[in-house]
Amino acid sequence: MRAGVGLGRTKEERLLFAAAAFLCAAGIVCGALLAGSLGEEQRNLLAADLSRFLLKLSTEGVPQGASSFWTVYWLHGRWLLLIVLLGVSVIGLPLLAALDFLKGVLVGFAVATLAIQHGGRGVAFSLVAVAPSNLLALPAYLAASAAAAAFALHLVRFRLMRRQGPLLPAAASLSGTAAAAALLLAAAAAAEAWLSPPLMAWAAQWLVPG
Repeated sequence: MRAGVGLGRTKEERLLFAAAAFLCAAGIVCGALLAGSLGEEQRNLLAADLSRFLLKLSTEGVPQGASSFWTVYWLHGRWLLLIVLLGVSVIGLPLLAALDFLKGVLVGFAVATLAIQHGGRGVAFSLVAVAPSNLLALPAYLAASAAAAAFALHLVRFRLMRRQGPLLPAAASLSGTAAAAALLLAAAAAAEAWLSPPLMAWAAQWLVPG
């Protein structure tokens, strides 16, 4: 399979994917720093909420239907649709970068909070709770973001500045990447709905005293 099938069709998209990945990584670092900079009162409140959640998770498990496949996939689908629409609109190009950064912040904050509260066991729990779906979802979002940014830049170069140039190849590239991303997000939704809940309920016992 060529590298251009679905994800990263052109050199420009690959460069944009690298830029999106950098923004996401920067967001992860900032999210971790944000978790570490919380005041003592905020940290105590967060720790109390986290302890209640983990205790309920270890004793009762994940509520039935809380993370159904279609619910999770619909959430991913809305994010993907937003990314595509931002690229098509052109003016949403800066927001694509903001979304990539925000995704990283959310992951970094979640992992760092668990690590601060529970040390190595918190990191292990975060790998069980966060990693399975995000290992699939993050590349899908970043690839879609890169394709949407490439489409927006194509519109700027060939339609707004030159008033000419083929639009179909760029549209086909965005559509192909979005379709491949949708398949990855379906796998991520499946992992989040069926794999993560029992793993989280099992791993929560590591963090609950007694």
